[in-house]
Amino acid sequence: MQTKQQFLSPISLVLLLLSFLPVFLTAQTSTIRGMVRDQQSEAPLVGATVQLAPNTPTDAGSVIGAITDANGNFILKNVPVGRQMIRVSYLGYEPQNLPNILITAGKEAQLDIRMEESFNKMDEVVITAKSDKDKPMNEMAAISARQFNMEEVRRYSGGRSDIGRLVTNFAGVAANNDARNDIVIRGNSPTGVLWRLEGIPMPNPNHFSTLGTTGGPVSALNPNMISNSDFLTGAFSAEYGNALAGVFDINLRTGNQEKFEFMTQLGAFTGLEALIEGPLNPKSGGSFVVAYRHSFVELASVAGINFGTAALPRYKDLSFNIDLGNTKFGKISVFGIGATSSIDFLGAEIDTTDLFADPNQNAYNVSKFGIVGLKHNVLLNDHSYIRTVISASYSGTTFKAEDVELKENDAPYQLTDVKDGLTVYRVSSYYNNKITNRLNFRSGFLLQNQHLDTYVNTREGTPDLNGDGKRDWYLQRDFEGTVNTAEAYAQAQYRITQTVTLNGGLHAQYFDLTENFALEPRAAINWQFLPKHKLSLGYGLHNQTQPLPIFFFREQLADGSTRNSNDQLKFTQNQHLVLGYDFKPAQDWRIKAETYYQWISKAPVESTPSSFSILNTGADFTFPEKTKLVNKGTGRNVGIEVTVEKFFSKGYYALITTSIFDSKYKGSDGVERSTAFNGGYVFNVLAGKEFKIGSSGRRALTFDTKFTTAGGRPYSPVDLTASQAAGKEVIYDNLAFSKKQDAYMRWDVKFGYRVNSSKRKLSQTFFLDFQNVTNRENIFALRYNTVRGEVGRVNQIGFFPDLLYRVEF
Repeated sequence: MQTKQQFLSPISLVLLLLSFLPVFLTAQTSTIRGMVRDQQSEAPLVGATVQLAPNTPTDAGSVIGAITDANGNFILKNVPVGRQMIRVSYLGYEPQNLPNILITAGKEAQLDIRMEESFNKMDEVVITAKSDKDKPMNEMAAISARQFNMEEVRRYSGGRSDIGRLVTNFAGVAANNDARNDIVIRGNSPTGVLWRLEGIPMPNPNHFSTLGTTGGPVSALNPNMISNSDFLTGAFSAEYGNALAGVFDINLRTGNQEKFEFMTQLGAFTGLEALIEGPLNPKSGGSFVVAYRHSFVELASVAGINFGTAALPRYKDLSFNIDLGNTKFGKISVFGIGATSSIDFLGAEIDTTDLFADPNQNAYNVSKFGIVGLKHNVLLNDHSYIRTVISASYSGTTFKAEDVELKENDAPYQLTDVKDGLTVYRVSSYYNNKITNRLNFRSGFLLQNQHLDTYVNTREGTPDLNGDGKRDWYLQRDFEGTVNTAEAYAQAQYRITQTVTLNGGLHAQYFDLTENFALEPRAAINWQFLPKHKLSLGYGLHNQTQPLPIFFFREQLADGSTRNSNDQLKFTQNQHLVLGYDFKPAQDWRIKAETYYQWISKAPVESTPSSFSILNTGADFTFPEKTKLVNKGTGRNVGIEVTVEKFFSKGYYALITTSIFDSKYKGSDGVERSTAFNGGYVFNVLAGKEFKIGSSGRRALTFDTKFTTAGGRPYSPVDLTASQAAGKEVIYDNLAFSKKQDAYMRWDVKFGYRVNSSKRKLSQTFFLDFQNVTNRENIFALRYNTVRGEVGRVNQIGFFPDLLYRVEF
């Protein structure tokens, strides 16, 4: 007998949080808290001056300021709500301006400020305060890197509060797929993307994810939980390994160290959410923050709303970060994310006139993922520290499909049975030493123990070899075992002069399944040849193991038995060369251009001549069932990117990005073709304006818009006659990716309203995001339908209004 665990329901939790509203009574001010640290050594800066900018009005007409304590912490109280700017200064360090900090009545602002030591101590009195909003959090990331934050995820129109969709606004990134958030960086497969959380790799952080992929329909990363993080698109520094395309380096924020705060939120995509944060031990500076989200349509169906189908996406996730503060053993935190999702497709509910529906099939999908980790940071002295992270993660999927018309023992005829489970234990540690104000050194390692249990059995389209009148089962994957990966690196950053900085390092990688070893040099140089102009040049050699499903596909022999034939595949290799130029024509404006060339080698292709290459996979739920692969494929990506950006200031922002690229590959037939991701161009225009209502700054209207157009992706035409004869889709192999879909185009418009209570510690925000306002019919795919025996077109999502309501108190 099965029993169900009982939990406090999300609706009950929200009602509980709302019951606290009357007890939080404050004026129209809030608080800014934070820590000031050295950029390289992360040592707290004691005695730094933090104050509101002189032109910031206050009720008392005086400047609000503070001095950091022995732990580098500061508090600014009675800060008026609205947009504020603070200035940070410290003897011997370059002063900083932090503009447009959003202060609300319901949430205290928390800042993690890192300052860079002046190059020449004699020049410290003439340094002008600056604000490098584009500079990545990781000081070793010298090229093709950008910082992003929680407010950007919330702000941009059409983003669905999805971190993956946020970066599609940046140059070099394409994702003209409304159904999934797979990230195509500079023409590379989405499988080349590395996700990191708190400095350690993590599983695919998406609901409905599958083994080996990096994207999905709905993100399980809660943007209300993230702190400032980095996104890298090429020639990344030596600490990042086992990735060919790019890196998401996600940091979680900490909770309020002094007060309990609450947030509830309802969104069409993000669902119903409750968040709580507060202090753990005020003496040690400890805190916690926990957030839970639940699919809106699932809760609505439980409440009795009938959507007319069982195919409702059910998903939920829990995120937490528990900071134990400064202990005698160092600074320790425990973090984690857990997520589950499921959906059922019942053939009896499917419209038989639908071009791609199969009314004879039922399909059931369940997906789970989770990670829990412990981070330990210990300062050895005022210029060096050791950071260690250990984690355990799990990601798994079950999928079953059955034919509802055929029967087997009075039960539906089962067609497919998939059970994938991956448990990974990781240890990462590095030593960082700021040797001088000009030289910083970092060295570390990463060990990963992966236990994989994968089983795929199917009889869709299989023959009846034993003559029992039933199609035979084809065991595509059946593996249970352990594989291990070891990585190590050393890198340094040296400021040759005040205007020239050199970054260099080596990354080593070993995979025990294939006994494959790689040594990768990385280097980048930045030259600020004029005060507003900078040139950058970077090179990196990058290797990556193949997606795990590829290793364990089993070849079916003539007698119906199967065997492994892909389990000795080596790393795919990609060399990145990037040249960049940055120009800051005015305060808060930036113009950036980068051109790049990438050489790809050792990509898996078939051993017999064909057009297949692993470089074209990764943007779907499954991988092609290809066996007898060899590392003889090649590819190349070349392109130029331009970004014109007006950072948010004076109530508005603008972002224009243009990417022009060409992505080609060669299969085992030696023919050069466009890859599946070679759209050719991507063009984005984003803009937004915040309208302040009244003089108090308590209320504001916001308007945001986004226009995107991208070249159509290449596709392989279907051989209709062969498909009808085979009963499944068959493409013209010699014409692979020779056709192009129509161009993608979409316009989104978003309206928002924010109000801060004049009597309570309460703020409310409402957004209405109209996505694809022109209802343009962007193509999703041209596919062969086995029920109707024809090829047809399926389109992406049309006009869709997304809404979000948030309360903070």
